[in-house]
Amino acid sequence: MNAAITGVTGYAGMQLYALLQEHPEVETINVYQHDLDDAIPLVDLNSRLNLPHPQLAYPYDSQEIMANNDLIFLATPAGVAINLAVPFLKANFPVIDLSGDFRLKDPAEYEKWYHLSPAKETDLQNAYYGLADIYENPGAAYIANPGCYATATLLGLAPAVMGDLIEPDSIVVDAKSGLSGAGKSLSSSSHFSRSNENLQIYKANQHKHIPEILAELKKWNPRVQHLQFMTTLVPIDRGIMATIYTKVKPGIDEMAILNYYHDLYDEDPFVQICDDYLPDIKSVIGTNNCKIGLTFNPVTGYLTIDAVIDNMLKGAAGQAIQNMNQLLNYPVTTGLELTALAF
Repeated sequence: MNAAITGVTGYAGMQLYALLQEHPEVETINVYQHDLDDAIPLVDLNSRLNLPHPQLAYPYDSQEIMANNDLIFLATPAGVAINLAVPFLKANFPVIDLSGDFRLKDPAEYEKWYHLSPAKETDLQNAYYGLADIYENPGAAYIANPGCYATATLLGLAPAVMGDLIEPDSIVVDAKSGLSGAGKSLSSSSHFSRSNENLQIYKANQHKHIPEILAELKKWNPRVQHLQFMTTLVPIDRGIMATIYTKVKPGIDEMAILNYYHDLYDEDPFVQICDDYLPDIKSVIGTNNCKIGLTFNPVTGYLTIDAVIDNMLKGAAGQAIQNMNQLLNYPVTTGLELTALAF
């Protein structure tokens, strides 16, 4: 198959290109950039890509993309895919969109959280939210790849919320991310002198992943109406730890909770339940895995859920490949049998 990408200059796009290079079903990777007027050597666009032979990056042309490729990945900043997606939606051409432009179904919610003009509501309704470890693609061609914080948080909460094990108004999430989660563009918070040996809370009560998390939680249990969600930037390159605190309903013990988690995830090659320890970020770096640890305090009645992922893989490019495998009926682990980096 031939895969197209637009957006290889960002961290997620670079990681996606690397994964596609190793995918056994991918013959050709074609790069199209929406800001190019003429074809240029790909190495001039991004010198950090590992290119075994010279390759060109082409100006963005939706008709050419559909004629010469089997699907396209959009690894673009927020607000870009809204316009790029229209021809593909009309043609029902396969798209995996790593941006947040089609994750929310309500245009007003997108405008509120992203401060950008939303896509048309009919287009939003045609997009499928591809939380690949929970949902099976119903045949949708346009896949909205979930956000990184949303992936860790939702995988950590899914059994507890679906099983109605917790008080629905008690969810508090303390999520920490490495610097790559803030994107490649330099900001005051990502300068070395600011980020090194420092912790920074950012986007307090305003993070764009809050509405997509809440939307999925409401699907699983309509009595969940809100959550408290806070993000902290930590001085590491990559990785997310979502530490979730929530009050367990009376009469539910730790073994019952653990059983629900195993029932949902034991057949999933990418989600591991850690029965007797709480996982750390380094245990998943370089993989498409999510590790989840649980600890229950019988005195307070609170369950602590520790969910860790590599934000560039499970939180972005890895889950995008997982969604591609699902869409094209490849074995789910194809191209994703990765080993954690040794430390």
